[in-house]
Amino acid sequence: MTQASRHDTDRPLLGIALMLGFCAIIPLGDAIAKILSTRIPVGQIVFARFAAQAMILFPVAFVLRIPLRLDPAIVPLVILRTLLQMAGITSMFMALRYLPLADAVAIAFVMPFIMLILGKYVLHEDVGLRRLAACIVGFTGTLLVIQPSFSEVGTNALWPLAVAVIFALFMLVTRKIARDIDPVALQAVSGGFACAVMAVFFALGLGLSLTEIDSALPPAEDMDLLILVGLLGTAAHLMMTWSLRYAPTSTLASMQYLEIPVAVLIGWLCFAELPNTTAACGIALTVIAGLYAVLRERHASRVMAPRAPPPGATRAPLSPQ
Repeated sequence: MTQASRHDTDRPLLGIALMLGFCAIIPLGDAIAKILSTRIPVGQIVFARFAAQAMILFPVAFVLRIPLRLDPAIVPLVILRTLLQMAGITSMFMALRYLPLADAVAIAFVMPFIMLILGKYVLHEDVGLRRLAACIVGFTGTLLVIQPSFSEVGTNALWPLAVAVIFALFMLVTRKIARDIDPVALQAVSGGFACAVMAVFFALGLGLSLTEIDSALPPAEDMDLLILVGLLGTAAHLMMTWSLRYAPTSTLASMQYLEIPVAVLIGWLCFAELPNTTAACGIALTVIAGLYAVLRERHASRVMAPRAPPPGATRAPLSPQ
């Protein structure tokens, strides 16, 4: 990379501002999805989310002249990644139907710890005892958040845990292909493929009378909210993707935990929800353990001499929600 190109991309304040926007918009989109999840089938919300993604990013790719043709070698992984993203978003919307917004978001933040475990035992990455200890503390915090919810809604309290596991796998797949495709092209193609898959699901739902994938048009008063869910989700992930172009991952990773207090605030303002004492302690443990894991990663990256990525390489997004 030339000195001029480094100057063009080395704008940490812009990167931080974009990540702050992501942390503010994502919980707002989740709050709207929570409202809709009690009124219409979750499948319709998922379809709106990906339809907006496709309709926005295909024109963006065309304007920016980003090629959408995929290397045949990575097509199976792109398909797998899209299916995982669909499953993760569906699980999150189901979680929001039953749980307070802040609790659902906090439980899903066990994902980084699951990724550390998968990195150690699946990818054979070096994960030290201190980071493993952070995983244990973070998971303990998650259990504290789950416990009061489990007593109220039963096994539905486990939906955010499913979100964390699915998105951890999603991130592993993303790591495999992030260097081989532009992120805008990846999200555009994923949006189009997800819409095609949802069309099949709607056909199955029509034949099998599955309520969560009912293809009937939603009420007119919900259409604006459906569109807004898709727009907010797409805009947030564009902001997150672009933030990584201007600031290093080590700077932005810890900032993503701001999503939890924002979710607490939005949950209080929109639904009069506040975590009880047990859940609040669990959220605090999860945030502390997550920040510690981020700091350990930053320390390790400074100790090891960084290698320059190949030309055109992209960095995997921090969160695929």
